[in-house]
Parts: sequence; C-alpha cells; structure tokens
Amino acid sequence: MPDSRYDVIIIGGGIVGLAVALEITRRFPRHRLLLLEKERRVGRHQSGHNSGVIHSGVYYKPGSLKAKLCVEGARAMVQFCREHEIPHRICGKLIVATGEHELPRLEELERRSKANGITGVRSVGPEELREIEPHALGLRALAVPCTGITDYAQVCQKCAEIVSASASIGTSSEVVGLKRYPEGIIVESVKGTFATAFLINCAGLFSDRISRMAGHTSNVIIVPFRGEYYDLVPERASLVRALIYPVPDPEFPFLGVHFTRRINGTIDAGPNAVLAFRREGYRRTDFSVRDVAASLASQGFWRMAAKHWKSALAEFRRSLYKPAFVSALQRLLPELRDEDLVPGGSGVRAQAVRADGTFVDDFQFEVSPRMLHVLNVPSPAATASLPIGREVCNTAAKTFGWE
Repeated sequence: MPDSRYDVIIIGGGIVGLAVALEITRRFPRHRLLLLEKERRVGRHQSGHNSGVIHSGVYYKPGSLKAKLCVEGARAMVQFCREHEIPHRICGKLIVATGEHELPRLEELERRSKANGITGVRSVGPEELREIEPHALGLRALAVPCTGITDYAQVCQKCAEIVSASASIGTSSEVVGLKRYPEGIIVESVKGTFATAFLINCAGLFSDRISRMAGHTSNVIIVPFRGEYYDLVPERASLVRALIYPVPDPEFPFLGVHFTRRINGTIDAGPNAVLAFRREGYRRTDFSVRDVAASLASQGFWRMAAKHWKSALAEFRRSLYKPAFVSALQRLLPELRDEDLVPGGSGVRAQAVRADGTFVDDFQFEVSPRMLHVLNVPSPAATASLPIGREVCNTAAKTFGWE
C-alpha cells in the first residue's frame, strides 16, 4: 500500500525540477505535490557543477525553445537573484575569433543575437577587444554585455525553500520502481511508496532511465559528457576581467574551452568535453558497468561516435595531456603559462542523442499517459530554468487537463 497520495510527483531535485515545482505550487496551489530527489540535498549534480553563467541566448537557433527560454530566463534569473539577495553580476563576455575561418561563424552569432532580441551585442575589432579584455587576442570579437554570473547552488536552495512552504520535498529518496494503475501511478522509492495522479520526470542524467522504467518508449538516450576545468592561480587572476569564449564549432553542442570569472572571484579555465564512463563520473577513474553498457548497447551512441571520433580524440588528448589544454586556452590568452593553471572541478552534462547518432539540439519534452518526461535540458537550462518550469507546467496543464 502507498504511504501517501499526491496529485503530482516530480522526480529530480535539480534546478529544472525545482523550477517546475515552483511554477506548479504558484499556479495550482491546491495540488498536493511531492518532489523526490535521490541525493541528500537538492542541486547536487548538473545544477551544482556548472560554471554559474547567466547566458544571454546568443548561440541558439532563432525560433527554438532554447533561444526563447534562454533570453526570457536570463531576465527572470537576474530578477530572482535580486529579489532573494543571491549574489550575481552582469559582467558581459567576449566571443573571440582567432582565425579567419571563424569570422563567418562570428557573423552568424551576431545575426542570431539580433534575431533573438538580445540588446547591446556588437562586433569589435582587435583594439577594442583589448580595451575590454587587455590580455586577450583575436581578429574580431562579439561583445555581449548582458551576460552575467551567479551561484546556481544558492538558487536551488532558495527554490527549495520556497517550494517547501507549500509542498513536500523528499531527499535521499531514489526512485527504484514505477507502476501504472487505472487511476494513476505508484512510485517506489528507497524511502517509501507513493501514489500520484500524475508524474513529471526531471531526472536529468537519469531521465531516459526513468522514462523506460515508466514504460515510455523514446528515440533518445542520455550520453554523459564530463567537462573538466583548471583554475587560474590567484596571482594571475588579473589576466581575465570577466568571460572570454572562443567561437564554437557548430557541429558540436559544446562551447569550447574558455575563461569564466566566477561570482566568488576565482577564474575557471575550461571545460573540455570527454565521454564519461559513469553518469555521475566527475573523476577520470569513475566507472559504471551499467552506464557504459547502456551507451554501448545503443545504435545512436555508435553512430554519434562514428561522426565525431576526431573531435572526441582531441578532447581526450586535452584531458590527459595538460600542454594540449593550455595550448587551446592560449589561442585566447597568449600570456597564459602552464604553471598558471591548477586542476579544478568538473561537471557532467546529460546530452540526449537520437537513434541516428545526432545530438538533440533543442530542449525536448515527451508525454505518455499521466506522465511528462523532460528528456533534454542541457545548457543553458540553469539560465532558462524559470521559464522552463513555466513551459513544463503549461504542457502538464494542457496534457493532464488541469485547466
């Protein structure tokens, strides 16, 4: 027998799951809501291991959910931080072209920024580039003044605090089973069994696994990519004023190694993007037979590997050979030296991959009876989390007949 009954259960206490809970408790205060998180506290994985950047939306295809929700989310996140006195700063960033072949891509980013309604973005030449970031070097750059930084772990904690006032959050409550019955769903966790009329899957790195547990068939799998950082030693922190990014490869869903001044004043250098051998594999030695087997059993994984093996080898080389990592960073900051960098933290990105081996570029939600699965919300999900919560709530309300 279930221990308790709810109107809706959310699986996953990252920033997206919390934002969904925040929106549901605001719009449907009579709904009895439970959020289940497998860790001892919320925001422990992707939400607590990112760079803290409030993205502007400059990269994303006009008309996509990513573009729309990132631009809205940046404004909403700044307002949320102001309202709740969470440290944040609008510091701006530069996207720097260091080779002639990157100039058309830079122009495309400028076009996208205008199409996405981002104000203040402008192209600058080498001299103005150096005025903004005196130690950076490039042929041209895109100045994006509305980019900011914050601490998303604090954002998660504040969201949990607000949600807890009118709903329940169960931590250390890993979900181990899901069973449908005529009037709803039975959710089995290590902390108890619960009945719910509706379920929303925001499990991040395990979202595909939860969807399969629920009997939902999808054409995507989650492939984990670890991003490894170096830290700039404090005495060289003056090399970077704010954020310095390269022009990204349009064939790859990652932004390339870059420099990020965090809200606490430290400077991150990175990340690379290497295949992780465990879904929560923050160290090179982390390994899960189950997680690796899931990837190897997927045709989508092998097709992706066939398309991107050269890029993958370059990323692994940067991971294992520090001079290669430093060399990539020196394209942006020629004064950087090997001894300026010490090993930093890492994060793992949940990247959805289709059966044909292509990366899912946009946010992706899928529905099944009484369930909604949030299957692809990588970066800029933290920036866009509040409007993502609204979008998921809208979809749930329409699908489940809440209106």
